Amino acid sequence: MLRKNQQKKIQSRGSFAIVASSYNSQFVDAMLRAAKAEFIRAGATVRVVRVPGAYEIPVVAMKLARASRTTHHAPLSAIICLGVILRGQTVHAAHIGDAVSRALMDIQLETEVPVIHEVLLLENAEQARVRCLDPEHNRGMEAAQTAMEMARVLAGLTSPTGD
Repeated sequence: MLRKNQQKKIQSRGSFAIVASSYNSQFVDAMLRAAKAEFIRAGATVRVVRVPGAYEIPVVAMKLARASRTTHHAPLSAIICLGVILRGQTVHAAHIGDAVSRALMDIQLETEVPVIHEVLLLENAEQARVRCLDPEHNRGMEAAQTAMEMARVLAGLTSPTGD
């Protein structure tokens, strides 16, 4: 992912989607705001779909990616997935994180739509504050930058000149 201090100005007229969990909304909403602001700065369009929790993100991402590849829908340049999973006293959080990670990788490989994985599995709320609420290190902002860069990379692979 591009860090703010490494970022070059990315212009994008592409179309993007964000699938964001409602669970742990204090943190996810901050990432969502930052991602949307980054797309607005770049002149991109963005569609936001909210789901109850992290586990529900992959099915919506897959539906968006598949719909994007039909002739009836505008193609998506990338999909960002935002969520926060906080570890508890059981292994449940790890199971959710592993399942979501595998599913998101499969979606992008099957559909060739970049899926930017920012479903964070964190130890505690302090880690979430640093990654989601800190404007300098907000993972939503970084996800939007990565989505636009991946859109540029893939477009270059399909252009005749490779630009």
